[in-house]
Amino acid sequence: MLRLKTARELDTLRQNAKLLSEILVRVALRAVPGVTTKQLDRLAEKWVRQTGAEPAFLGYRGYPASLCASVDDEILHGIPSDDRVLAEGNIISLDLGLLLNGYYADAALTVPVGEAPPEGQRLMEATHGALREGISAAKIGGRVSDLSHAIDTYVRRRGFSVVREFVGHGIGRELHEDPQIPNFGPPGRGAKLAEGLVAAVEVMAKLDDEPANIRDDGWTAVTGSGVLSAHYEEMIAVTADGPEVLTQGVWEEYWQRKM
Repeated sequence: MLRLKTARELDTLRQNAKLLSEILVRVALRAVPGVTTKQLDRLAEKWVRQTGAEPAFLGYRGYPASLCASVDDEILHGIPSDDRVLAEGNIISLDLGLLLNGYYADAALTVPVGEAPPEGQRLMEATHGALREGISAAKIGGRVSDLSHAIDTYVRRRGFSVVREFVGHGIGRELHEDPQIPNFGPPGRGAKLAEGLVAAVEVMAKLDDEPANIRDDGWTAVTGSGVLSAHYEEMIAVTADGPEVLTQGVWEEYWQRKM
């Protein structure tokens, strides 16, 4: 069942999303050669707690960190480690959530470590473009799968494949609420979109079209043939004026500050 948010709830979610996006961009700017993924996790937890919020992922279903840091062929849920040292040419997905005043925020972006290889840059651009395409389909009266279809079409036209095993989701008082938002499927199916719906649209794409695997740690999802993957996630609200991006465009903000 869709949990439509009141104006007051939306204000809280908007404030939480703004806080989260600021922290996530700051963490992403620290993803440089020689830094470990655990160092990024410590920064993320420190900055989340400084706002008065709690890290949403730490302890969630047993997850052992505040940040998901997934490098190269790791799709998502990569566990930060002091042994994982970032190197020139890596690409890294950073996924972060927080809980404040009873409501969650959740967002992710993939950034290059130094300069990304050409195929990595193309993949990041296509994945982020697909996210924007999916968000543009989040209109009152539409259906959940309108987003799914827009995302998959955009990715495939650029020669890549979406990850089918993981989905976007509603968000609010729970980290994961209805509806689930796959990254593939025909349009015109699923729940009808209505004003007050808040969701985390979450796009993952990769260079192969093989099923994902889960590593022995029980968390880290990787591409089937070891190729690169990229991951972007923004929180949106469905409004009478169209989709509102509550997290305010974390990838665009990252590049603006990086320049």
